[in-house]
Amino acid sequence: MSQPMDKVVELRRRTGAGVMDCKTALEEANGNIEQAIEILRKRGIAKAAKKAERPTAAGVIDAYIHPGERLGVLIEVDVETDFVARNQEFRRFVRDVAMHIAACDPIAIDRNGVPPEVIERERRIYQEQAAQTGKPPQVVEKIVAGKIEKFYAEVCLLEQQFVKAPEKTVGDYLKENIAKFGENIVIRRFARFKLGE
Repeated sequence: MSQPMDKVVELRRRTGAGVMDCKTALEEANGNIEQAIEILRKRGIAKAAKKAERPTAAGVIDAYIHPGERLGVLIEVDVETDFVARNQEFRRFVRDVAMHIAACDPIAIDRNGVPPEVIERERRIYQEQAAQTGKPPQVVEKIVAGKIEKFYAEVCLLEQQFVKAPEKTVGDYLKENIAKFGENIVIRRFARFKLGE
């Protein structure tokens, strides 16, 4: 069944997806725009996973200075083409991530970037805390594993809840933008500076 053009236009405006993708999603959702958005998001995340292996040869380095000039972030985000790197929406994405870093102080982009000695230190602390509960060793290990997972979610940029939309992680926000621009995007590195640290 063909969908009214105004619905297709509205869905395209809200998601940035192609006309044919919008028509197909609306047909699957029986004309329900909210369901169509969900369908497009799921497809976008699947497409983003496929694009993650593609090389990134362009990108930007951006600086965010928090009001009051006592906190700043330098960030490098790479993409496949210079065309996307110059796009204002892409620049806004980079700035959003830099602002998030300023607010949430991650120590690494992902789990691979967390120094092993930091994880070992946290593990020792959690083991001592859990051992004091008097629970059996296998339960203590499960408690420690759960706390380590929580620690990763607190310190890894891609696992943190995104400050502008706490219902999703920074990783989800990244995947949405990969789907939107149709190119692989890599948060390559960042540095957070705080006056006096």
